[in-house]
Amino acid sequence: EGGACREGAGRPAEAPRLWGDLDGRVTAPRLLVLADDLIWATHLEGQGRTLGAEVRRFTAPAPLLAALATHPATPMDLVAIDATARAYDAEAAVRAVSATGARVLALVQHDDPEGRAGLIAAGAVRAMPYRALFERGHAILAGLLDLPVPPATSPAATGEGA
Repeated sequence: EGGACREGAGRPAEAPRLWGDLDGRVTAPRLLVLADDLIWATHLEGQGRTLGAEVRRFTAPAPLLAALATHPATPMDLVAIDATARAYDAEAAVRAVSATGARVLALVQHDDPEGRAGLIAAGAVRAMPYRALFERGHAILAGLLDLPVPPATSPAATGEGA
């Protein structure tokens, strides 16, 4: 489990939690991002890496599903799906990814409560507006990945030094 991290200015007060598998290897939770919008995908990737997650980006559902078939999601892993994408059917992607056993976070427009309800019905554990990710992304992702949130004054949380 994460312990105090006292070396280096501006480092998180608690190191990210890492998980051991049956072979004794230690791994971080994965954040798999399905998004065709480069700006939001990059934002999500940065937040995940800041928290200590292993991050991979996909722009289409098929490669993501292939990756999940090869390396199934663990209970700590999370798949974030951009539900505003034009390159794929977001509800179908949520349904397919959640059918693999992966937990899905769907990201939607702030003014689309019907869309959020449809994504939850399709299997997302949470559907939230992108605005919330922008305002509280580290805390939200940390909670879903079971990782500590960097202190607000650290370069990781403020975006400085990244």
